Amino acid sequence: MSSPWVAGARPRTLPAAVVPVLVGTAVAASQGGVVWWRAVFALVVSVAIQVGTNYANDYADGVRGTDDHRVGPVRLVASGLASPAAVKRAAFAAFGVAGVFGLALALAAGPQLILVGAACLAAGWFYTGGSRPYGYVGLGEVAVFVFFGVVATVGSAYVHTETVTGLAVLASIPVGLLATALLVVNNLRDIPTDAAAGKRTLAVRLGDHATRMLYVACLAGALVLVPPLAVARPYAMAAAAAVLAARRPVRAVLSGAAGPDLVAVLVDTGKVQLVYGALLALGIAVS
Repeated sequence: MSSPWVAGARPRTLPAAVVPVLVGTAVAASQGGVVWWRAVFALVVSVAIQVGTNYANDYADGVRGTDDHRVGPVRLVASGLASPAAVKRAAFAAFGVAGVFGLALALAAGPQLILVGAACLAAGWFYTGGSRPYGYVGLGEVAVFVFFGVVATVGSAYVHTETVTGLAVLASIPVGLLATALLVVNNLRDIPTDAAAGKRTLAVRLGDHATRMLYVACLAGALVLVPPLAVARPYAMAAAAAVLAARRPVRAVLSGAAGPDLVAVLVDTGKVQLVYGALLALGIAVS
């Protein structure tokens, strides 16, 4: 059995951290070249922010009691597997790792990255942390799209090219949509418990049916954007093959899957993101 701390880091969500770095690095490779240590550091930063955000979410929801009757994977604080203080320290340790590696990138590629990094860390903590967490008022999906889509993808290209390009911005949109889909299906699963706990996520606000449509729209939007990307980089069209991986989770969501069944959908959505991201990155890099 894996460590509770590994489970608490929520490995199923890590594609949201890995894919934007893959795609952003591929954009840089197609536009001039890649400094490989910067690519590795960018990956460390992205994964560390994701893990830190997951621990911060575990801590904040745990102390608020939001996770007391959760259907999904284990939560360290709510289940009593770790103390709130320990989980909070783990969150800040992960954020600290992101900060150290991010500072190295800023020293190499420009001090403006310090501001970007600070915004990413703040977004990770205040999603459910602080006195007025934005995840409790339905803004989580917007933040995921911005930070794990646009910022992470464009930033991963920027550390090499030191400029913001149209291709990087365009490629960041489907990456953001797929990262958003992960949160949408997670919050779809938690509508009953979040509503009871007073957590007004976007899924709670929209309701079950509209949230299911939003999930499908996120996946469909990513696929619709493949042809425009292929205009700039023809082999990016390979990402359209991700439709094969998307069929099962879309069928499950449209057929009314709920509760524990949506955990499997979350796993499948992560696979869709990995397949799409890997094929898109490869297609962009070799075009």
